[in-house]
Amino acid sequence: MATFVGMKPRPGAMGKPSPLYDVDVVDENGKSVEVGETGEIVIHTENGAPCGLFKGYYNDPEHTALAWHDVMYHTGDTAWRDEDGYLWYVGRVDDVIKSSGYRIGPFEIENVIMELPYVLECGVNAVPDPVRGQVVKASIVLTKGTEGTEELKKEIQNYVKTHTAPYKYPRVVVFRDSLPKTISGKIQRNLL
Repeated sequence: MATFVGMKPRPGAMGKPSPLYDVDVVDENGKSVEVGETGEIVIHTENGAPCGLFKGYYNDPEHTALAWHDVMYHTGDTAWRDEDGYLWYVGRVDDVIKSSGYRIGPFEIENVIMELPYVLECGVNAVPDPVRGQVVKASIVLTKGTEGTEELKKEIQNYVKTHTAPYKYPRVVVFRDSLPKTISGKIQRNLL
């Protein structure tokens, strides 16, 4: 993964790419996306790989081929670029939710839900939907003394609609006592 400099202190901000790396944000066809569009972060290596860049997975040519193709190193991370050239993290390629043609990053939705004072933890993932393909599901652990009611679900949904975009809100909201995590404490979205 490339290093970033000039961080803006806002959630999801990665900063600007280091000049040592030819970093780009591309669509699934390897074409650069427009400002504000989500795509995968890649490093162009047409002129050779920069010093210190990952070369491959040990004894795993399949995964290496997934990361290295089209003369680019594919990071597996998605982001969008603002008009000043800053990159904003969205999520992992395999975590992106595709709903009615929109690409939605769970990280952004989690950050917005975590702004609510009664939310202790939150994990967002995709669930199948016969009309939209996938929809956003939010699994939420509430602070002690907060009751998970239908009214609270609607409040959370409306908050996400007004603080992101209307199509990004969690159509499914589940209140849980805890979220599944790895040993290092990372939420396991695939178990939600």
